[in-house]
Amino acid sequence: MDSFSALVGPASAPVPVDWAAVEAWLGLRLPGDYKELAGTFGPLDVGDFLWLHVPCSRAGRFDYGVWLGEAHRVCRVSSRDAGFAVPDGLLAWGVTRASSYLFWDTTASADPDRWPVVVFEMDAAERGVDPWYDYGLPVTAALTLAVAEGLPLPSGRDLGPLPATARRTAFLVGASPWTPPPPEPEVPEARRAALVRGSGLAALCALVVPPERPNLGGGTWDWLAAELGTALPAEFVALMRRYGAGSWAGHWLFPAPLAEDGLLAHVAGVRRTYRELRDAHPEFYPLGAFLPIAHSIDGDVLAYLTGGDDPESWPLVVWPRHAEQGPPLPHGLVTTLLEWLRGRFRTAGFARFDQDDDLVEHAVFRPSP
Repeated sequence: MDSFSALVGPASAPVPVDWAAVEAWLGLRLPGDYKELAGTFGPLDVGDFLWLHVPCSRAGRFDYGVWLGEAHRVCRVSSRDAGFAVPDGLLAWGVTRASSYLFWDTTASADPDRWPVVVFEMDAAERGVDPWYDYGLPVTAALTLAVAEGLPLPSGRDLGPLPATARRTAFLVGASPWTPPPPEPEVPEARRAALVRGSGLAALCALVVPPERPNLGGGTWDWLAAELGTALPAEFVALMRRYGAGSWAGHWLFPAPLAEDGLLAHVAGVRRTYRELRDAHPEFYPLGAFLPIAHSIDGDVLAYLTGGDDPESWPLVVWPRHAEQGPPLPHGLVTTLLEWLRGRFRTAGFARFDQDDDLVEHAVFRPSP
């Protein structure tokens, strides 16, 4: 601790931490040097490159428990996608601006003060190189070395040497003490059963709780059909009547179908972009037959191909942002959503669920206001 403080200078005001509550929630005791760092400095931006996270929160910007879950999932999925096993017993404590995540190996010793720091390097995973590297050092020694000399990364690059600065993380200025969340309520058996049984809208509603008041907008379906020049498939109308505008699993975003600034605006905006790009992409579908109905947080588009007079025969397609245009999807809208949330359907544009994910936790619809 003294060597790190000597390198980076005086401490900023820490955020109070109830270590007993945090460790009870984690089910683990934490290393003493980490608790001393957190109690002295609070959340840190080391060398304008490495964030040391501590139990704290700032509304709308950071929650320690949420960050832990996201950090572990990102590294787990990225490592497996690259073909590398994920070490057991990891616990995240930091991340760099280059998306290298820093963990402890909690299996190394019953004494948390002897847990070594392990790095996951995203760049290595994307290059097909084993992204994990064990430094064999506790957290304070690893930070000190990152500033003084640098740490090797799996790709052959180095983490550091970093500028000898340590200041309050900018997005955590004004952070508050973190309170561990209460235990999650038990998931109703009917929802878990819907992961494996049932079909159609009834099964989807059993798995994903619909809102009490779906946000459809102020128009009518006849008005929408007149504006679009066509009626929409019955299953789309039924789905919207049950759920309305909102996000599915935090990934697919459906605009309000009967709002002037909802689906119609979405169709116009996507078609404008599609038109601009289509000349350079002969594999794109005819513009007039491309009717977008949703977009993902990554910029993918879900659409109907409107060829033919019968909307019930329209196939569903994805215009993926990071892949080539593929063929129509094998299922209709409701079955596609249901099988995706069950972990049975994968294609470009759809978020992938990991084998360790609890699918019920992802099977959530959040209505738009």
